[in-house]
Amino acid sequence: MNVFFDIQHLYYLPQYLPVKDVLEKNSVSCHFILYNQKQLQDILINYVENEKLNYTLVNNSNEAKEFYSNKKPDWIIFGNAFHHLENVHQCSKTAMMNHGVGPKSCYYDWSDCDIQHRFVEGKHRLNRLKERFPSKSFIDTGYAKLDPIINNESSSLDLKQLGLDPEKETILYAPTYYPSSIECLPHNFPELLEEYNLIIKPHYFSLIKEKYKNHQTIFESWSQYNNVYISSVEEACIIPFMNTASLLISDTSSTLFEFTALNKPAIWCDFFKVRWSYRGIFKWRLNNRLDDDLKYFAKVAQQVINTEQLVQQVKIQLKSPQLKEMQRLELTELLIGKVDGNCSKRIADYLINHTD
Repeated sequence: MNVFFDIQHLYYLPQYLPVKDVLEKNSVSCHFILYNQKQLQDILINYVENEKLNYTLVNNSNEAKEFYSNKKPDWIIFGNAFHHLENVHQCSKTAMMNHGVGPKSCYYDWSDCDIQHRFVEGKHRLNRLKERFPSKSFIDTGYAKLDPIINNESSSLDLKQLGLDPEKETILYAPTYYPSSIECLPHNFPELLEEYNLIIKPHYFSLIKEKYKNHQTIFESWSQYNNVYISSVEEACIIPFMNTASLLISDTSSTLFEFTALNKPAIWCDFFKVRWSYRGIFKWRLNNRLDDDLKYFAKVAQQVINTEQLVQQVKIQLKSPQLKEMQRLELTELLIGKVDGNCSKRIADYLINHTD
């Protein structure tokens, strides 16, 4: 049996590696299709070779489809929408494992494509998808990306090696690229949290794209503070960062749902910079980008609307991490599904048992 994974960006990989591991333990051959990245080719290749992955590089989706048609794997797993699979479906089955569980509308929109099956996280998402796409096949398996933490297979970061103080509590700031809180925070932001370690894990796009040059300038400024560590493009997997931190600060990133699913406290920055083309009469663009699931952020995390509130809540949440525990546990089951370390196994079992 052969399973191919279609990986459009390096940061997709952590979602699929736990599934790959379970499949290989069951003698399933796994192969990764990666897309050439002009400026990041060396980083991409080094990462997959360090993970000892079997892989093929393609330039675009048309090349990928041609490759699938020639190789005829049993299954192809995609990280987001992929169209025009008629020829591929003559010899292969397809499934989607979305690369994130955030509040963006594309989470649901991507099921309006040719992929046959989709692995889903929790009853809420399952029901919404079934209602919108009644003829599609959805399987509630939970979120495989968290399995390594639940199963104690992910190590924590070495704070001393990162230049941080192992005696201090550690905060993880993991903003998304858009809409983001990065440019709304002051240049002395790390100084306001000087009694803590502050690990900053930017979204991949914030680090590599020219349009987010302002983000990179801010990160460079923050990196001068002794209590700060900023992750690099090479550090694609956020799992060790989440495993290490006692508290998360985020904005519209799916990391907030992931972190609170570990029953750890989080702060939601409900303030972010919006481009002029998403304001005023164009606000509908922002509304279209963000799904109604955003309302759950305020239930699983502490909502703040400015930097002053953020700093105050850091102290409160670290002192009393149990404050939103009941909400976290209740909504995690709804939005993430089972967090039992067996999500990858459920996905692998489905693929193996539905090969014919």
